[in-house]
Amino acid sequence: MLTHSRIWGAIDQLAQSHDLSPSGLARRAGLDPTTFNRSKRVAGDGRPRWPSTESIAKILEATGANLDEFLSVITPGAAGRPIPLIGLAQAGTGGYFDDGGFPVGGGWDEVRFPEVDDENAYALEISGDSMQPLYRDGDIIVMSPSAPTRRGDRVVVKTNDGEILAKELKRRTAKTIELRSLNRDHIDRTFAMSEVTWVARILWASQ
Repeated sequence: MLTHSRIWGAIDQLAQSHDLSPSGLARRAGLDPTTFNRSKRVAGDGRPRWPSTESIAKILEATGANLDEFLSVITPGAAGRPIPLIGLAQAGTGGYFDDGGFPVGGGWDEVRFPEVDDENAYALEISGDSMQPLYRDGDIIVMSPSAPTRRGDRVVVKTNDGEILAKELKRRTAKTIELRSLNRDHIDRTFAMSEVTWVARILWASQ
């Protein structure tokens, strides 16, 4: 299970395995040295504060560790359950999703991922550079078609024309959805909800 303490424990263990303190690990990854300090793990009101996907991706890259190694610490003794995987470009074609954005049909590969609450979770493999610097060619993003979305979430949207976009949710109403581009070279987009087939929240990225 992905718990707050296990994720932070995995970061601590990764630091120790490279003879680093949490501050040293953050510094090596090009992050603020205080990013992983214990004072940053709980908010002022006592609520748990989670590390960002981007910070985890940077420490994996900086140390040469892979996602499977990191996740095996979070979920000891478990390599994770298989979830469906297709390429981002394939996701825009027919036969892979129902009208609600849930994966259906054949043609899916599989990738292992620790237990997630959404049994309909699936993964998409990024292709191209339109989502750099956040997501690069070959990165895998894990999606949840069931998770609620709110402003600031990173989402994948499929339009009725088959266009697939991975962007940040800027605003959503009953009639429209506004999306902020993850790449400054690409414009923000706004759609009428009648033009959108489905919206799924990005839960995780392996980078």
